[in-house]
Amino acid sequence: MSRPSAESRGGAQQVSRPSAEPRGAPLLLFPGAPGLRSALSRRAEATRQMCCARGRLAVLERGGAGVQVHQLPVGSDGTQKPKFIKLEKKMKIHSVDQGAEHMLILSSDGKPFTYNYSTEHERPQCILQEKCIIQITCGDYHSLALSKGGELFAWGQNSHGQLGIGRIFDSTSTPQIVKHLSGVPLAQISAGKAHSMALSISGNMYSWGRNDFGQLGLGHTDNEDFPSLIEALDSQKVEFLACGGSHTALLTKDGLLFTFGAGKHGQLGHNSTQNELKPCLVTKLVGNRVTQVACGRRHTLAYVSNLGKVFSFGSGKEGQLGNGGTHNQLIPLPIKLSSSEELKFESHTSKKELIIIAGGNQSILLWMNKENPYVNLRRKIPTLNEGTIKRWMRTKQLQNTKREIKDIFSSPACLTGSFVRERITAEMKSVHLDLNKARNTFKELIQKEWITNMITTCLKDNLLKDLPFPSPHQEALEVFFLLPECPMMHDIGNWKDLVVPFAEAICKMSDKSSEALEEYWASLQESAFTELVQMFKRAISAQLCNWNKSAEDNCHLKALLETLKRLHRVNNANCQLSENTFHINELSNSLDFFEERAIILLRDNNLILEGNCRPIIFSEYPFIFNMVSKIKLWQADSMFKIEIDSIWQMTVSRNNEFSSSPVFLLQVRRSHLVEDALCQLSQAEVTDLRKALVIEFTEEIRSAGTGVKSEFFHCMFEEMTKAEYGMFVYPEEGSCMWFPVSPKFAKKSYFLFGILCGLSLYHFNVANIPFPLALFKKLLDQKPSLEDLKELSPGLGKSLQEVLNYEAEDTGEALHIYFSLCWDQNDVDLIPNGIDILVDQTNKKDYVSKCVDYIFNTSVKTVYEEFQRGFYQVCDKEILRLFHPKELMTAIVGNTDYDWKQFEKNSVYGQGYYKSHPTILMFWEAFHKFTLDEKRKFLFFLTGNDRQTARGLQEMGITFCCPETFSERDLPRSRVCHSILDLPKYSTMERLEEALQVAINNNRGFVSPAYLQ
Repeated sequence: MSRPSAESRGGAQQVSRPSAEPRGAPLLLFPGAPGLRSALSRRAEATRQMCCARGRLAVLERGGAGVQVHQLPVGSDGTQKPKFIKLEKKMKIHSVDQGAEHMLILSSDGKPFTYNYSTEHERPQCILQEKCIIQITCGDYHSLALSKGGELFAWGQNSHGQLGIGRIFDSTSTPQIVKHLSGVPLAQISAGKAHSMALSISGNMYSWGRNDFGQLGLGHTDNEDFPSLIEALDSQKVEFLACGGSHTALLTKDGLLFTFGAGKHGQLGHNSTQNELKPCLVTKLVGNRVTQVACGRRHTLAYVSNLGKVFSFGSGKEGQLGNGGTHNQLIPLPIKLSSSEELKFESHTSKKELIIIAGGNQSILLWMNKENPYVNLRRKIPTLNEGTIKRWMRTKQLQNTKREIKDIFSSPACLTGSFVRERITAEMKSVHLDLNKARNTFKELIQKEWITNMITTCLKDNLLKDLPFPSPHQEALEVFFLLPECPMMHDIGNWKDLVVPFAEAICKMSDKSSEALEEYWASLQESAFTELVQMFKRAISAQLCNWNKSAEDNCHLKALLETLKRLHRVNNANCQLSENTFHINELSNSLDFFEERAIILLRDNNLILEGNCRPIIFSEYPFIFNMVSKIKLWQADSMFKIEIDSIWQMTVSRNNEFSSSPVFLLQVRRSHLVEDALCQLSQAEVTDLRKALVIEFTEEIRSAGTGVKSEFFHCMFEEMTKAEYGMFVYPEEGSCMWFPVSPKFAKKSYFLFGILCGLSLYHFNVANIPFPLALFKKLLDQKPSLEDLKELSPGLGKSLQEVLNYEAEDTGEALHIYFSLCWDQNDVDLIPNGIDILVDQTNKKDYVSKCVDYIFNTSVKTVYEEFQRGFYQVCDKEILRLFHPKELMTAIVGNTDYDWKQFEKNSVYGQGYYKSHPTILMFWEAFHKFTLDEKRKFLFFLTGNDRQTARGLQEMGITFCCPETFSERDLPRSRVCHSILDLPKYSTMERLEEALQVAINNNRGFVSPAYLQ
């Protein structure tokens, strides 16, 4: 099938292969008007285009000098003198169309002119002077025009919404852009009496306007004020559409004809006078390849070139069907020259082609010489193709090439239309772009630097400013899928000019459009999705590096962060990338909350860092910060609150001799550690818990340093989490601990344990508290899952997974499973009478869910709530909610992923030592021979803790010193508050190893200075 050539509502058609004219004139009219036919036949060779409307036939001369308008009243012989319309300044005319009272004229250089028949002496008026128009079409009282850049304009009456711009105007003489189709690469437009249609390059159909007979094809009869997408035809791509008065015809690539709308006169060809609300196949023509279709007001013409026949159907009142009478036809029948002779054409030997034209109550068959073809009424928007790219790569005509590049890369529709792929199925939500082709094309184009620069300029100055973010149609939004494939978008030098406006457009999208974009992101391969994330991360880093504290910078950063937030949300739903992919480490490393003296404020539920730091909204975008940054924030907040409390206490104490202490002192006996600590915690006020914590072991050194606190928390948790202590249960040997179903301790004990955990975190301590990840999920209001149960109780978790995986119908009977559970030595029904209800395929998911919920929630509700209440007595939930459960777990529990080589590199050498000192060399040789358990004992000896914080050993090291009073007889001594190791200068490896073993295995207690002497 050849490429289609369109007439508007008053004569849409598609050009076929050449055919022979019948005996007689090269033009046939139905109804006849012999005089007019004779006059037109003599000038057929000089005709460029014809179009019909009610009572008028417009004939455009070859060469485009002017238009003859012939009156067609009923009964006229057509001999009266026609009206002649031309453009001033000898402008040539490309094409015309006409409505009930007006004509639309398109000049050869793309300027549209409108002419009003009711004003006799008025000349055509130019409109849209700043645009280059490639297609025009007229309804009865409205007009449409498609620009070279893919923009659709509409003006005229809007009483039924036929302009597609909503109801802001009842009518307008000023062309308005149809924003809902902005960015859609349109291939054709058409207009009926009061409805409008548009066809995209991919074959999507859009309709709007009057719909009383279903002429919009949407399945209902409600008018539409904006373009609506017509449901795609199964396995069929529409290549041409034509609007009649109140009906519409579609022609597919395979030559099938579909019609819908008003059917009263048989104009749908379905052997019925019923209206059709959706496209319906004209079955009488199935088996024949229709190559042209044209719609009049109430009739339709179809040309089957392989048969050499033109079929007509619909109203025949004026003789427009060419059936020799004035009766209607409900099915397609061939046009006849007489009552017995069918009109038939040879289609292989002639040098002429047949054009069918319909409009109003008129039908025309026109034979055109192949050398002087009918005007192309379906000029395309400019798009990229293989030939164009090759020409660009070797061209010496830079001006022409630059103009072509500007045309395509300045228009979302043209750029998207360049990569439309062949539709295989009729899926409405499928992406219509060949993204592999786009990647290869861009890869080839960037080989020329001047082309790269030209494209970058076009994107910056034009395309990104016209992105169709308001459009509800996925096809328009596909430019958002395409742009990240441009290498220019990933060039760090273009972050401000390209990535920022791209992000700003994404943020302006409606919820529906955002949903479509996120669905596309979710479909991306991991590599492509990663590149997209990296593009926005680079832009965020660049914006922060160029921060000027301006409102503009703030808006730019907000848009970039919001877009990355959407990508993060998509990633969470699909679990493609690890969480650290979204971390902007440059930002995390650049923020020092202590040195920069950042002030942490709470404003509108957003934590904002001010001072010398760049302003970052933590609570909205925690995913860009790694765990170290969040802990830095937590520590800065805690220190700030401690400092503020101390200042307040000092101020009060000046005026009040009974003021409370600025510190929270816990005095404990090592022999009664838990008893003493819990007793004092139970008597503490809430305000005490957030003061600077000082631990005093009776008869030992008193210090506010971290070492004493670390040992305190270590010893407390070591004792309280023992299985024999009885406060927690261990479901399986070697597993994590959990709250008991029937606790032996009073619930206040769990409240105090929660306070203890909160204090440990609040004072930047890590300790071995063997809770599963589920506990930290619950603290952050997230639900534990079956995977969490596998961590707490691997055996039970595995069994429940097997239940889910079991596919046989007799699940319960085969596995002997009922809706009951034995947990922590208690048998419980998960539902009423659960012990009698078998688990089967229909309820197994519910069974597993109830098991998980019982263990993690229902059975421990009271004691857990007490623990949580105690924890948040100390800790600020607003900041903790920035953490992910695994991050919070690491912040509280620490980790044991030691990097001992880095530990050695971080070490420094003070009094009496240097890196290559013989004792230092022996020390490191001995240390690296330690077992893991011995190394952890040494850490405890050095710091009071055998676990590392989130920063880990990459920031931890030893400060070596050798006091002058030390001799080889002395043991190593640690100053745990500062990780200082006082190491005697041992002369042999044997003595050093012996001394280290004694030190690390007898490391409890902080002795008094007097004892050390």
